[in-house]
Amino acid sequence: MGDKGFSALRSIFCFASFIVALHLVNGDLSYSIPEEMKRQSVIGNVAKDLSLDLRTLSSRKARVDSEGTRKRNCDMNLITGDLVTSERMDRESLCGKKPSCVVKVDLVLENPLELHHVSLHIQDVNDNSPQFNENLIELEISESAEKGNRFSIEKAHDADIGQNAVQRYSLQKNENFILAVDSNKVELVIENKLDREKRNEINLLLTALDGGSPQRSGTVVIHVTVLDANDNAPVFSQAVYKASLPENSPPDTIVINVSATDADEGVHGDVTYNFCHGSDDDINAFSINPKSGEVKVTGVIDFEERSSFEISIKAKDGLGLTSYTKVIIDVTDMNDNAPVIYLKSLTNPITENLSPGAEVGIINVQDRDSETNGRVRCSIQQNVPFKLVPSIKNYYSLVTTGQLDRELVSDYNITITATDEGSPPLSSSKTVQLSVADINDNPPVFEEQSYSAYVTENNKPGSTLCSVTARDPDWRQNGTVIYSLLPSEVNGAPVSSYLSVNGDTGVIHAVRSFDYEQFRSFKVHVMARDNGSPPLSSNVTVSVFISDVNDNSPQILYPAPEGNSFMTELVPKAAHGGSLVSKVIAVDADSGQNAWLSYHIVKSTDPGLFTIGLHSGEIRTQRDISESDSMKQNLVVSVKDNGQPSLSATCSMYLLISDNLAEVPELKDISYDEKNSKLTSYLIIALVSVSTFFLTFIIIILGVRFCRRRKPRLLFDGAVAIPSAYLPPNYADVDGTGTLRSAYNYDAYLTTGSRTSDFKFVSSYNDNTLPADQTLRKSPSDFAEVFGDCDSSPEVGSGAT
Repeated sequence: MGDKGFSALRSIFCFASFIVALHLVNGDLSYSIPEEMKRQSVIGNVAKDLSLDLRTLSSRKARVDSEGTRKRNCDMNLITGDLVTSERMDRESLCGKKPSCVVKVDLVLENPLELHHVSLHIQDVNDNSPQFNENLIELEISESAEKGNRFSIEKAHDADIGQNAVQRYSLQKNENFILAVDSNKVELVIENKLDREKRNEINLLLTALDGGSPQRSGTVVIHVTVLDANDNAPVFSQAVYKASLPENSPPDTIVINVSATDADEGVHGDVTYNFCHGSDDDINAFSINPKSGEVKVTGVIDFEERSSFEISIKAKDGLGLTSYTKVIIDVTDMNDNAPVIYLKSLTNPITENLSPGAEVGIINVQDRDSETNGRVRCSIQQNVPFKLVPSIKNYYSLVTTGQLDRELVSDYNITITATDEGSPPLSSSKTVQLSVADINDNPPVFEEQSYSAYVTENNKPGSTLCSVTARDPDWRQNGTVIYSLLPSEVNGAPVSSYLSVNGDTGVIHAVRSFDYEQFRSFKVHVMARDNGSPPLSSNVTVSVFISDVNDNSPQILYPAPEGNSFMTELVPKAAHGGSLVSKVIAVDADSGQNAWLSYHIVKSTDPGLFTIGLHSGEIRTQRDISESDSMKQNLVVSVKDNGQPSLSATCSMYLLISDNLAEVPELKDISYDEKNSKLTSYLIIALVSVSTFFLTFIIIILGVRFCRRRKPRLLFDGAVAIPSAYLPPNYADVDGTGTLRSAYNYDAYLTTGSRTSDFKFVSSYNDNTLPADQTLRKSPSDFAEVFGDCDSSPEVGSGAT
């Protein structure tokens, strides 16, 4: 029959015999298809059969996985949901002589993980013709062979099975032989005795026919040589031999011994052994000793490739009589295959805020060995926050077990180990690398809880005060820190008018020059913000301390600076050495040693007459006043601070040595000496007033002089009181603090015309003469009471005007 006719018939047969048997049991599908289907032929619509949504097949990564390392025979059309062939499927190559040929594949869907087993039952078609091992069979039959003698013929081999395998034999019609066929052998039977003298060679055509449609056949020529008598053929001890062979058996391993005996003697009884028709795999895997019948291993025996062998062996005597036997070799499995780990799916990188129990990957583990040797346990190392959760069959889900933190661990190398249950067990490992993606979960943290900046006053604008540093362990923009000042006020002005901060470096600069005398310290708040979304921030307090520099000269409060008014102190002629005459009072706006003042007389009319306290400013007589001393004394006092460099101020003190107010007109000489033209008018008014109230003053002067004689130091041991009008608004009254080392209380007696003049008469009260509470705060009546009791005091001295 021609090839075209055969192809047409085969196509009709395939179309007619294509029956799909579909059943769904626990997620399993079964299809029955004919072999030799063309590529991309539709096997069945698995989406419809499994009620799957076509729209989700692609997003769920639907795919077909074959077990082990076998070729993938089919694919899935993600658009139609059809299961289609990806290559030609030859039942004989896949299953050999097995009566049932089933190819199993797995249909895998992800998210969520779903597994369906699909069994493909490959139906045989008649695509192989019966074949004999040889094109010519040589038989040597003795002419003495009796009618009915039987001679075994090697059966034809057909790769197909069932009805498509060899069903019957046909022998060309002849005079001497007929054919006897049973399930195990084909025999040539002598129907009529041979006569070598008539015919010494006979050619017979033997045809093997299968039961397929269309029917196929194969032929062999049997060449019979008629010999003289050889009456007995070899006989095997067993019709079928069986042996068990471990896989990976080394070459020259003895599998089995076959044995056949021949009743004849001599050359007629010598038996030799050979393999009959078989595949190349059988011939290459084993060898037989032609003399002994010993079968040995010559090739590689792999249970995973082939689990059994069926070999036909022929025994032949010396004159050509033969017999046949079959050897069935079962290969036993050894644990020679380590498990193989397949990474089917992996999410990488993963975010650090992933919740525990989240699935990040799918693992499939396979072992080509069978039964116990193929059972696999899968594990993971214990020092990572991940675990394997068994899913379906040999599938595992890789899930998280705890909270991830990229700032602690940013990358994981997860080692997965698969171990089978063989003896000894075999194992394999696979390392999965996972990166943790950052989220903005850490605010910037300052290196210190608070910062202090020290700057001297009169600094240059733009000078650097200090630097703040905040660290953010997050990555990239989540860890980029930007600095800024929080809005606030310092002395009623925005903080930005005092300081600025570099947003990138955290360096704080002064915007303006500071004045210690205005304020000495202030606090600002610096915010560090990252660049994440949403951004996180933290604050820190920066305390700025301003240190003093000596930039203020001493300010003399008493006596008033020159040019303002004419100020003169009246010194009684009876003043003794050490008597307090007056006091220079000065202050310094600076602080510390910059405000520590010292007093010096730099010029005086009589250098030996007066001295001044170095730190108190008190002017005292160094000796008793004599008649020869000049009535008018002029002192120039310098006040210096202790700064570096030192600053100073000077003032003039005018002292008038006199006990009699009648001498006051002579003061106009001082006025003229000092070029104070305004004093002239003052003195004229004063003289008129003195004349008007002359008698009143005489009484007062006499009373004061009387008291001074009784108590001469009453008026000179104190210090000079300074009216509050001389004090700046920012200074408190002197009370044992500042530049004065003791507390003093003062009373002042004004001369005529004192409303427009700073000319004063002073007297003091010290602790030896008055109680502490009898100070200037007493009422005028209190002072009147004191002066009224002067005569009764045991230490009353003369007074001075």
